[in-house]
Amino acid sequence: MSDQDSSTSASQTEEELEEELEMDGEVNGEVNGEVKGEQEEDNDRSSERSAAPSLSSFSSSLRAVIRIKQKYQAMKKRRQELALGLGGAGNPTGAAPRTSPKIFTFDGLTPIAYSTLAAAAPQRKKRKRRKRVLFPNSGGCRAPPKQEQSRAKYCLYLLFAIVFMQVYNAIENLDDHVLRYDLEGLEKTLRREVFGQQGAVEGLLSHLKDYLSTYVHNKPLVVSLHGPSGVGKSHLGRLLAGHFRSVIGETLVLQYYVLHHCPQEANALHCASDLSAIISEMVERAEEEEKIPLFIFDEAEHMHDEILDVLSQLVASKQSNEYLNAIYLFLSNLGHAHITKHMLHNSSSISMGMSASGRHSNLVKELTPILRNTLEKLHILWTEADILPLGLLEKGHVMECFLDEMTREGFYPDHTNIERLAGEIEYYPTVGGHEYSQTGCKQVVAKVNLL
Repeated sequence: MSDQDSSTSASQTEEELEEELEMDGEVNGEVNGEVKGEQEEDNDRSSERSAAPSLSSFSSSLRAVIRIKQKYQAMKKRRQELALGLGGAGNPTGAAPRTSPKIFTFDGLTPIAYSTLAAAAPQRKKRKRRKRVLFPNSGGCRAPPKQEQSRAKYCLYLLFAIVFMQVYNAIENLDDHVLRYDLEGLEKTLRREVFGQQGAVEGLLSHLKDYLSTYVHNKPLVVSLHGPSGVGKSHLGRLLAGHFRSVIGETLVLQYYVLHHCPQEANALHCASDLSAIISEMVERAEEEEKIPLFIFDEAEHMHDEILDVLSQLVASKQSNEYLNAIYLFLSNLGHAHITKHMLHNSSSISMGMSASGRHSNLVKELTPILRNTLEKLHILWTEADILPLGLLEKGHVMECFLDEMTREGFYPDHTNIERLAGEIEYYPTVGGHEYSQTGCKQVVAKVNLL
């Protein structure tokens, strides 16, 4: 029974499809006839109304297109309904329903949906193209030629090595040259033996270190120490002479006391020639031994003009090389009035917490122009010198002088006795908490000998 029913249903569907095709043909014929009739009517109307404006012809053709579109949509809808009816009635049980093929259109696609689709699509990685070196003469690719290393590079390396060794040897020689004079030992001695002049001691040691660090110079070192009586100028000169005699020898150190070596002014010219000969001999000997001699001139305020003229010629930078490697130290009280006045007037501005080097730096900064102006008027020699002023000694420094001298002489250093002896020294009026001695430590030795 089922086979008969299926055959009858199949025949019915074939008949219905044939009828539908006939109806589509009739509809198409009607549509084509209507389109041709409307076109003929439009042509007749256009020929009759050739004088009418072009807007009416455009509107009539537009209406015809709209009517054709409406009829086509109605026929399409009717065909879809017939296809649905046939599919629901003719499919056997258990068979898959017929579906029309899906047609993709861009009507329902929004920008957001398009972006999601683009993101979901797998992106292919771009392969980096290799850079190739192309040569115009040949079409193929060729590796760039290897550059040959220049031999000058090895010469440059050798030059760097030579310069490095030279600099290293120079530094080693500088250290050896400084160690020869034992400036560290000299510094310890001056800090232990000189009282109240730590700033001046540091300045003097700085000059010596800079000058003795090398053997080749363009001018000799000339230092002039100035200060009132009793502040330690001669004592400092004796300490320097004793130290340099121990490190470079007795023959390369000269201590020249003007009042002892040339007391008479009538013998000034002869003394100047003898001094020039002594200095020349010592300089030549030091040049042979590759050492730097030391010349100390104490009481330089009593020097005659003839001696100053000879020394001025010797310290000039126009001399030969052996005369440029020498140290000249002048000790005098020239300008002591300016130093005393400055310290008494500015004691109130000096703070008690200021270090000795800070006070001496202020003293040098303020007094050096005044002293240089005064000394240059006396003789041209002082224009070549580095000036270091020595300040007044306070009561505490005088007590240290008494303690050191009593220890040397073998006396028991009683503090009460030291205060009594220090009170017998004359002092300037107290200014800003500072009590300066008028004679420094000059009377200390005489008072200790009276004990």
